[in-house]
Amino acid sequence: MDGIIQPSSYKPKAKWKTTILTADEVIRKRLLIDGDGAGDDRRINLLVKSFIKWCNSGSQEEGYSQYQRMLSTLSQCEFSMGKTLLVYDMNLREMENYEKIYKEIEYDALAKVIQHHPDRHETLKELEALGKELEHLSHIKESVEDKLELRRKQFHVLLSTIHELQQTLENDEKLSEVEEAQEASMETDPKP
Repeated sequence: MDGIIQPSSYKPKAKWKTTILTADEVIRKRLLIDGDGAGDDRRINLLVKSFIKWCNSGSQEEGYSQYQRMLSTLSQCEFSMGKTLLVYDMNLREMENYEKIYKEIEYDALAKVIQHHPDRHETLKELEALGKELEHLSHIKESVEDKLELRRKQFHVLLSTIHELQQTLENDEKLSEVEEAQEASMETDPKP
């Protein structure tokens, strides 16, 4: 009966593993079998079945109707193939267009980056001005360092002078204490 298994004649020969397919796996398998999902696999199966029926047709009218169905199915397959080719050509043209647009965008981006920077003549002028300013600042730095060294020496001399003055004052104080002690001792000692 056209390859249909009747329930009474079905007898399992081995233990079957039951697998549950996820929706992604079913879609993936269907796309692999069906191509781009346009029903090409189904149309080809219908065409083969129609061809077999046409070969086995008994009357001329039945054969003619099967022949018309085969032509219709072939026409649908050709239309689908033409459509697929047009989509493919369109995709190629779009890729070329995208590459062209990408190159234009890339050039525009590069031009914007270049415009943000000054030209060479202005840059050289700025470098020259900065060089002169750096030289001027170097002279000022040297002058300030010379003044600082002079002030350091003067401060050292001042500290030395203060230290010497302090030593002198201390010596004078000790000397006056010694003199006072001698005077006090002379006053307390009777004269011979």
